[in-house]
Amino acid sequence: MVTICHQLKMKADDGKFYKTDVANSKGILRIIQSVPSKKAEFFKMWLAKVGAERIDETIDPELAINRALKTYLSKGYSPTWINQRLQAIQVRKDLTDEWDRRGVQEGKEYAILTNEITKAWSGMTTRQYKEHKGLKKENLRDNMSMLELTLNQLEEATTAEISKEKQPQTFRENVEVANSGGIVAGNARKDIEKRTGKPVITKMNALDFAKLLTNVIENESGKVDEDND
Repeated sequence: MVTICHQLKMKADDGKFYKTDVANSKGILRIIQSVPSKKAEFFKMWLAKVGAERIDETIDPELAINRALKTYLSKGYSPTWINQRLQAIQVRKDLTDEWDRRGVQEGKEYAILTNEITKAWSGMTTRQYKEHKGLKKENLRDNMSMLELTLNQLEEATTAEISKEKQPQTFRENVEVANSGGIVAGNARKDIEKRTGKPVITKMNALDFAKLLTNVIENESGKVDEDND
C-alpha cells in the first residue's frame, strides 16, 4: 500500500480530521489483486473477466459497441436516445481525427477546443454545463436530452467541416474554427428557444431521464390495463 497510496486528512466519526490512506480506483483494484484472502477472490475473478473482455474487444471492436448498447439499456436509456448517442460518438471521432490531422495534441488541447465549442453553442463552459446538471465525474453527453445531444452533434460536425475547408495551421487558428462551429449551433439553439419559448439547456440528467421514461412506460401500461378491463 505504501507504494501507491497517499494520505489525506479526512473527517472521522469524532468530527476531527486525521491523515488517512487513500487511493484512486486504479490503485484500489491493484490492492485487491494483492490481497491474500478468499474474500477478495470474487473481485479478482471479475478483474480477470473484464480483462479478457477487453482483449476480445481489441480483436473485435464490434463487441465493445454491443457492450455499450447493453450498458446504456441497463441504465434506462431509450433505444432512440441510444441510437442518437452512438451517432454522436461517430461525429466526435470525425472531429478528433480532423484535430489530429491539424496537429492538435490529445489531452489538454482537445479539452481547450471542446470547451471553446461548448461555450460558443451553450453559453457555458464545460465545467459550468456539468455544474448546471449537478454532475461531477459523469460524462456530460450521457446526461444530455435528445435536443441537447443533437445540437452538440451539430457544433462538432460543423467544426470538423469548417476545419477541413480552412485547414488551420496553428492552435490559435484551431481555436477560431472551434468557436465558429460552436456559434452555428449556438444560433440554432437561440432560434429554437425563441420559437418554443423555453430553454434548450436543461438541468435534467441521466437519472431524471430514466425516471421520466419509467413513468411514461408505467402510464402506458396502466392505460392498457384499463382498456383490457
